[in-house]
Amino acid sequence: MPPFRLTLRVVATLLLALVAALACLALHTPLPWMIGPLLAVSLASIVGAPTASYTPLRNAGQWAIGTALGLYFTPQMVGLVAGLWWAIVLAIVWALGLGWLFGRWLHGLHASKMPHVPEHSMRATTYFAGAIGGASEMTLLAERVGARTDLVAAAHSLRLVVVTITIPFAMQWIGLHGLEIQVAGSREVRWDGLALLVLATGVGGLAMRLAGRTNPWFIGPLLVSMGFTVAGHPLSAVPPWVSNVAQLVIAVSLGVRFSREFLHTAPRWLATVAGGTLGMIVVCGVFAWLLAWATGLHPATMVLGTSPGGIAEMAITAKVLQLGVPVVTAFQVCRLVAVLLIVGPMYGWLYGRKRDSEGERKRPEEEASG
Repeated sequence: MPPFRLTLRVVATLLLALVAALACLALHTPLPWMIGPLLAVSLASIVGAPTASYTPLRNAGQWAIGTALGLYFTPQMVGLVAGLWWAIVLAIVWALGLGWLFGRWLHGLHASKMPHVPEHSMRATTYFAGAIGGASEMTLLAERVGARTDLVAAAHSLRLVVVTITIPFAMQWIGLHGLEIQVAGSREVRWDGLALLVLATGVGGLAMRLAGRTNPWFIGPLLVSMGFTVAGHPLSAVPPWVSNVAQLVIAVSLGVRFSREFLHTAPRWLATVAGGTLGMIVVCGVFAWLLAWATGLHPATMVLGTSPGGIAEMAITAKVLQLGVPVVTAFQVCRLVAVLLIVGPMYGWLYGRKRDSEGERKRPEEEASG
């Protein structure tokens, strides 16, 4: 258990998030259990309120969402997703290229505005800040190459919030919902089956964590739940209230990333990241429409599958609005894996030799001056 004062802060933050969720329910906003808590906790954190999130609660929320999403992968849906492998590959290439271009754009705007930051550090900062996906992992990779990790973390946090708020509101405004390709494998809550599902997915999450995998409490339960569903034994549905609570604690974990100091962390940087994220949403929307035309799937499903948001947030949006959950989840998971495997080596390939050549040019100059 956390210390008593931290417990009080966590409980107070959860109560604030609950009030915000109920208010959004009354106002009929999209994703009330996520957007309400996210906005309320973010604003409270920015004004200096002592908000706090408890990591085990966030892990439990990711477990619940991963388990619930796995129930959508019926054998028919797995066959559909497998047939879309080429579209998933295109989406991965698109995400890598778009992230690189976003980083180049940030570099062009800010390199001259931050002369106190060394060139190699600024290059790494903008590169990893522009990458789409794996927010915490990109921050760690950025730290290893001497980047400004505060700017990288701020960029990813702001991107997630902008995407999580913008896309659901846009889809509700347009009237996109209830376009599910296939109903979930199980919609009935069977308590004995649920107990077994909790145990099995918990073991899956723990195994992924011990193996050092990213997002273990999301990916592990997702794979285990998917395995039961594909085999024709979904065991039980996840109660709706569990999914609602999971959305709330995930939103809280995002909201507490913000602070009063956050707005003072290079305001121009934050403004360009927010504007660039909106631009990425638009161009990703165009790309999604082209993929929808090529695959025959609904554009809304492709928008969520290719958007520059996080796995949990976009999958939750697809689940709540009933917009092709398995396809969205498959696109987002495959993209995350590719980004984690490729972005780091890609940085070394693009800029490693350039930094070495810069160092070789400096050494003769330093010897001459000595």
